Amino acid sequence: MSNVKLFESKKVRTHWDEEKELWFFSIIDVIEILTDSNNPRRYWSDLKRKLEEEGFGQLYDIIVQLKLEASDGKKYLTDCTDTQGLLRIIQSIPSPKAEPFKQWLAQVGYERIEETEDPELSFDRAMETYLAKGYSKSWINQRLKSIEVRKELTDEWEKQGVKRGMDFAILTDIITKAWSGKSVKQYKKHKDLKKENLRDHMTNLELVLNMLAEATTSEISKKKKPSTLDESKVIAKQGGTVAGNARKEIEVRTGDKVVSKLNAKNIVEGKPKRKKLK
Repeated sequence: MSNVKLFESKKVRTHWDEEKELWFFSIIDVIEILTDSNNPRRYWSDLKRKLEEEGFGQLYDIIVQLKLEASDGKKYLTDCTDTQGLLRIIQSIPSPKAEPFKQWLAQVGYERIEETEDPELSFDRAMETYLAKGYSKSWINQRLKSIEVRKELTDEWEKQGVKRGMDFAILTDIITKAWSGKSVKQYKKHKDLKKENLRDHMTNLELVLNMLAEATTSEISKKKKPSTLDESKVIAKQGGTVAGNARKEIEVRTGDKVVSKLNAKNIVEGKPKRKKLK
């Protein structure tokens, strides 16, 4: 899926990769905006050489060529990169317009170092961020608790030898499917999400059930001490099923579906009526 994003009233062509769940941006478009260059393609060619000289050995690993529509209405192969790659490239652009990005990256890096030394700061900053977005304090408290529960589960997985990344994603998908009836990807599509964090778009009830699923999985894992990923998969399904049974019971009692299409915008601005069970 391709799209166009506004960047200070100027357009940047983008592409959403459904499989990788990543936004890709036209590098040429960003360079043209940040540098006001009359020849952004030449500028990008020179910048690539500069990046290589700076020791960026994996430059071509972060660049993909995608067919994007040009001003003449035709589609041409265009150098693109994801958010992380784009921010790295911007760091090497000597331009006043690029400076705010560089300052922001420096601030984020500084805060990350602070949070490593004092983890409580991450919760304080999360609270400030959610309040700024308009979430209620009751929802925020629930969300912060869900972060704590999630951290306990991932710590348990690491203790049992589960690897971060793909293995975590596999187990999370199993838990989510067991309690909600949807995979993570299906759940996000149900809420019309892309790159966003699914938990940030859950209602209080969805968060509670997700926490129940993860906390139960964590407790079962502590008792059974799985030694393989396959054993952890079984436990993930068991933990998710406990919350899944609770979801079904709630739906029977209320007549409403728990897994809703509500996303952050609805949660912040006001909730429409839940969808009734058929």
